[in-house]
Order: sequence, then structure tokens, then C-alpha cells
Amino acid sequence: MEVSTRQLRAFRLAAQHHNFARAAEALFITPSGLSVLIKELESRVGFRLFDRTTRHVELTPHGRDLLAVIQRSLEELDVAIANIGRSAKCNQQSVSLGTTPLVAANILPPAIREFRKQRPDVRIQLFDADLPTLIQMVETGKLDMSLGIFKAMPDVRREPFFRFSLMVARAAKDDIQPRRSTTWTALDGETLISLSPGHPHQQLIDKHLAQAGVKVRIGSIVNLLDTQIALVEAEEGIAIIPSFGLPACRNRSVVMSQLINPVVRFDFHMISRRGRELPSGADEFTSFLKSYIAMWAGRAGVL
Repeated sequence: MEVSTRQLRAFRLAAQHHNFARAAEALFITPSGLSVLIKELESRVGFRLFDRTTRHVELTPHGRDLLAVIQRSLEELDVAIANIGRSAKCNQQSVSLGTTPLVAANILPPAIREFRKQRPDVRIQLFDADLPTLIQMVETGKLDMSLGIFKAMPDVRREPFFRFSLMVARAAKDDIQPRRSTTWTALDGETLISLSPGHPHQQLIDKHLAQAGVKVRIGSIVNLLDTQIALVEAEEGIAIIPSFGLPACRNRSVVMSQLINPVVRFDFHMISRRGRELPSGADEFTSFLKSYIAMWAGRAGVL
């Protein structure tokens, strides 16, 4: 037996008002339309629901029994729909964003704080991980989007987000004047604190070192940019790092200069699962984040 909620609501209103015209008005239909719904319901259940006169309608005994059940069911349905609706609305105002540890620790938290001043109703959930983990979480729907250096992939939307450049980090020393720029050839013979060979940053660095004919001594090989910067501060060598690492250097005795001849730029991308609609607030936050990064990058002179 199939009945519709519209038929059940028509029945409940008619029982409450004892009048088809007033019940029809509450349901925003004509009295004849309400009569059709009641007749359809009576046909489905197999018994009469109302005793009717020209001025009044009264429930039959079977109608009273059915009303008690329908009343509970419709109330439970209305409560469930309201609760799910509130939950869905909350979810729409929560955006999950993944990125690599250095960006997550040094760029995103102050950006989130500033964004919250504009949109306190949008919650940004930040997750830090390596690139393969971020890709997997986006593909499986555990993250709405991720920010980093990503190659094109099937089933993943990839959009250019921001362009950074490569810089060289050195330990700050009183007897050495910091330079705004350094040529690739000036790195010849230096001890380089390197990332693992499979890291996208390191692959780009190795390519340009080779093209410049520069030979460096490889010191420590680490997995994280933060570790590179700490080892530079400890005077274990120099490091070639992306310009988005500048905020991580602020509280360390490290000086940065842009690598030139050539200036090497690369794109950061925002990825999300293809075919998945992003939550409400995601586009607004990403637009804000682009402006926020452009602001500090412009002040630092690394655009």
C-alpha cells in the first residue's frame, strides 16, 4: 500500500479543522482538491475516514485510530527533517582544507583568523599531511580540497592557486650582509640541505642546478621544509626553498634571497574531487586566501 505525505497531511488537517474548506486553505489547495486527497487515502487504506454532513465532518472510529498513528509519524518526520536540515546547514558552513605541514603551520592559521573576522559562521577545518596523503583524502571525499604542488590527475579538479619562486636560505651572520638575490652559479661548491629526491620541490631544484652546471655537496637529506630551515639556522648548510617558506623563517636566524638567472617560478594548485560540490563558503575562503597570500608575498618582494 502506497500513501503520500500530502494525503496524510490533508487527512490530519481535515481532522483538526472538522471542515474541508478550512483544511484546504491551510494546505493551499481547493476544497475539491482536498476531497480528492481524502478519497485517495480512503481507497488506499480500505475504509472510510470521515462521516460528513453539509457543514461538518467527524472522524469515524477507524479514522480516529489512524489519526493517532499518523500524528506521531508526521511529527517524527517533521522533527527528523528539521534536524537533518540543521545538520546539513552546519555542514555547508564547514570547509575542510588540507595542505603540507609548513603551509599549515605558518600561512593558514593567521589567514583563517583574519577570515573568521569576516565570516564567523564559516568554520575552516585544517589538516596537515604529505602530498600523497592529501591526494588520497581528496579522492575519497575525506577532504573538501587541498592546497599544494599537484600534478594533473583523473577524477580530481586542479585549479591554479598561486605562483611562488625558489629562494636560497642561509644562516644569518653578523659579518655577512644579506643579499636580496643570488645567482644559481653562486651556489657552486656549497653544502646543500636537500629534500628527498622524489619530492616535487627537489626535482625542480635538481633540474635547475644541472642546467646551470652547478655542483653542490649534499649534506643532510630531510623530509620537511621546517627541518631544512632549522638545519640552515644550525649552520649545517644552505637550503633552496619555495618563497612560501618565508613565514617559517621569521623566528629563526635565517636570511633569504631570491634565486635569479633564472628566476624559477612554480604553481601552487587547489584540488578537489571532480563532480563533488564544494560546501558553502569554500569559494569565498579560497578567494580571500589568494588575496591574503598576495599581500604578504608582495610585501616580501617575492611575487
